[in-house]
Amino acid sequence: MPSSPAPAQTPAANSATMRSFVHLIRSAAPYVHAFRGKTFVIAFGGEVVADDGFLGVVHDLNLLHSLGIRLVVVHGCRPQVEAILAAQKIESRYAHGMRVTDADAMDCVLEAAGQVRARIEAMLSLGLANSPMAGARNRVSTGNYLTAKPIGVVDGTDMQLTGEVRRIDNEAIQHRLDDGDIVLISPIGYSPTGEIFNLTVEEVATQVAVRLEATKLVFLMDTDGVRNGRRQLLTELSTSDAEALLARGDKLAPDVRLYLPAAVRACNNGVKRAHLISRRLDGALLLELFTRDGVGTMIASTALAHIRNATIDDVGGILQVIEPLEAEGVLVRRSRERLESEIERFVVAEYDGRIIGCAALYAFPEEKLGELAALAVEPDFRREGYGEALMREIEARARRLRLAELFVLTTRTSHWFVERGYRPAAVSELPQQKQALYNYQRKSLVYRKTLAA
Repeated sequence: MPSSPAPAQTPAANSATMRSFVHLIRSAAPYVHAFRGKTFVIAFGGEVVADDGFLGVVHDLNLLHSLGIRLVVVHGCRPQVEAILAAQKIESRYAHGMRVTDADAMDCVLEAAGQVRARIEAMLSLGLANSPMAGARNRVSTGNYLTAKPIGVVDGTDMQLTGEVRRIDNEAIQHRLDDGDIVLISPIGYSPTGEIFNLTVEEVATQVAVRLEATKLVFLMDTDGVRNGRRQLLTELSTSDAEALLARGDKLAPDVRLYLPAAVRACNNGVKRAHLISRRLDGALLLELFTRDGVGTMIASTALAHIRNATIDDVGGILQVIEPLEAEGVLVRRSRERLESEIERFVVAEYDGRIIGCAALYAFPEEKLGELAALAVEPDFRREGYGEALMREIEARARRLRLAELFVLTTRTSHWFVERGYRPAAVSELPQQKQALYNYQRKSLVYRKTLAA
């Protein structure tokens, strides 16, 4: 009886679109695991709520929440306040970038904040069939979480009912997050004597993120991030570099001048990462948080990438980097047990808490030689200098051990090493111990480099 033909794959299964989808899901998986259970503070002005694209933002917030991220949403309401003031023919007054809030303006602020808060709550409650929020059962929690005080007189201007954060009820917010709620915070604060104060969204978001020890603080704004003097988007910034940009007075966009100092303050006070992204780009939250390069500017208190000594906790990350190359025959296979026993020989390249490269030094002190081994970098990072940085770190280690030369065995990357000062050598030039272990079936090429003193 003839065998049944194998089922043919549908064209869709082989399409570039489907393959791209699978790749994107897999590449996002490490971020999904890393972010589950972490606290994110997402902040935006009232213009975001008024925009037609706000539904997309809500869908993305819902997705973050469904992935187990603890969400605190901080909103502003400046355009809504302006509209109410204009309708009542009340003049808007500003000083130092903040509204001067008298009693009449405060009434408008309360009305606007209530409108915006209700709209956000309604949108987060959507559960329409055939929509990204189908079946969603979001609970939104609001409350008097902020204790405020008046700013007072600033450079001769009495700011009246414009205030600043005095205290945040961390415990109450944490309880709501523990219960699975999305916490929504308006820029309104209350004093122990019953006064109400108008606060800025950037200060509220920063203070909340710091007090909650948030993993991320994200500002949605008009521009797509921080650009340098040549108008290039800076995808990463340390707080020191950001402070230098602000001090130089470069031509920064107005919203960058508003939010970048807040992001710097947050990161300098314990928030791990702050992000400035465009409110106009559909899916900007997801693209920034779940792709390597993002679409805006990420700020951190220290450089996102660095080279350091490996520890036993890095074994899993190192294996993820080297196993694909071992499967291709580029690297010699190392078992987990061997890697654990030799971990002190390794250095790793770390990017935003993730191992993306490694290298090892095997010393032969009697011959004053060292082997540069297991040099590997994840494909997405190979054109960014991490391989060379790892090589330089191994060379520095070798000099500290008073080794005169390094050698490397390679089957695929000989040109890369030649371009960096390595010269061809014979197997007979290897240390005796290494010659005894040389695999003649692999036919690895040998290269050596003299280390400058």
